[in-house]
Amino acid sequence: MPKTPDEIIRDEIRALTAYHVPDPGDMVKLDAMENPYPLPRELRDALAECVTGAALNRYPDPAARELKLRLRAAMQIPAAMELVLGNGSDELIQMLALAVAKPGAVMLGFDPSFVMFRMIAAFAGMRYVGLPLNADFSIDVAAAVAAVEEHQPPLVFIAYPNNPTGNLFDAGAIARIIAVAPGMVVVDEAYHAFAGASFMPRLAEFPNLLVMRTVSKLGLAGLRLGLLAGHGAWLHHIDKVRLPYNVNMLTQRVAAEVLQHRDVLDAQAAAIRSERTRLFGGLRGLPGVEAYASEANFILFRVAKADQVFSGLKQRGVLIKNLHGSHPRLADCLRVTVGTPAENARFLSALTAILNP
Repeated sequence: MPKTPDEIIRDEIRALTAYHVPDPGDMVKLDAMENPYPLPRELRDALAECVTGAALNRYPDPAARELKLRLRAAMQIPAAMELVLGNGSDELIQMLALAVAKPGAVMLGFDPSFVMFRMIAAFAGMRYVGLPLNADFSIDVAAAVAAVEEHQPPLVFIAYPNNPTGNLFDAGAIARIIAVAPGMVVVDEAYHAFAGASFMPRLAEFPNLLVMRTVSKLGLAGLRLGLLAGHGAWLHHIDKVRLPYNVNMLTQRVAAEVLQHRDVLDAQAAAIRSERTRLFGGLRGLPGVEAYASEANFILFRVAKADQVFSGLKQRGVLIKNLHGSHPRLADCLRVTVGTPAENARFLSALTAILNP
C-alpha cells in the first residue's frame, strides 16, 4: 500500500507556504520591485537579431564565458575575484545552502528580510535563525555578534539595501559581523543600482565575504540571472553544486548584449531614483501615512488598517505588496515599487481617495 504524501514529504516542507505570485491582470503592477521601463526600440531590435542567431539545438556555454566578461565590466568586479552565475539569486542562495547543510548547520539572517533566505534554509534542511531588527530597522550589532558566537553559522545573509525595509544597514556593523563569522557572509546587493553603496570593492579585505547581485532590478527580471562574486577558495566548491547549463543560451546572449549598453540601464536607474524621491514626498504628505526612507526601488510605508487599504487599492486597479501579518515589525505595513511617473501618480491618487473618502 503506497504511503500518503504527508507520510513521505519532510515535515519542514509540509509546514511551508509556497511563494505566492499574484496575477496582476490589468492592474498597475507595483508589487514586485521591477523596473517599469522597457528597453529602447533600437536595443530591442539588436536583441532580436542576437537571438535569431542562437543555436537552440545546442546546449549553452556551461561556463558562460562571454557573459562573465560583460558582468565583470558592468558590475566592476575585482579582477582577483571569481564568479558563479545562477538562474536568479534564488538559485545562488540554494547552491550556498546545499554546500554547507551539514546536520545541525544554521543559516543566520535578519528579520524582516528577503523571505527566500528562510525558505531555502528549509529546502536544504538547515535551521534558520532570524535576528530581529531594531525598531528603526537597523542591526543590533551586539546581538548579532552574540548569535554568531553561539550558533557558529557557516552561512550568513545580509541584504544591502534590505528588502522589504529599503534601508542600508550600517557598513561598520556589517564589517563587524564579517570579522567574527566563522563561515561565509553573503551581502545581497540586489538593489545596488539604487543605493550608491556596495561591498564589492571590499571583497579583498575579507576572505569570507561574498557579494551577490542580480540583473532583475536593472530591467532584466525576465532573464533570471544572478551572480555571486568572491574568493575562489569558496566559489570553487559552490560551483560544484551548480546544475549543468543552469544559465540558458538566450539569457546568456541577451544579457551579454544589454550589458554593453550600461548607459541605458544607468539612465533608467537614475529615473527610478528621481521618482523615488517624488513618491516618498507624496507619501509623507498624506495624513496617517508613515513612509520609510529607501535606498532601493521601492518604499515601505505604514498606515492604519493596512489590509483594507491594500484591498481598496486593488479595487482601484493598483497592485502593491501587503506585508501586514508577515512579521511583527511590519504590522500595518505596505510596500510599493517605484513605477513610472504616471503609475506613481495613479497610486498616490488611489491612496489619497482611500484615506480621504
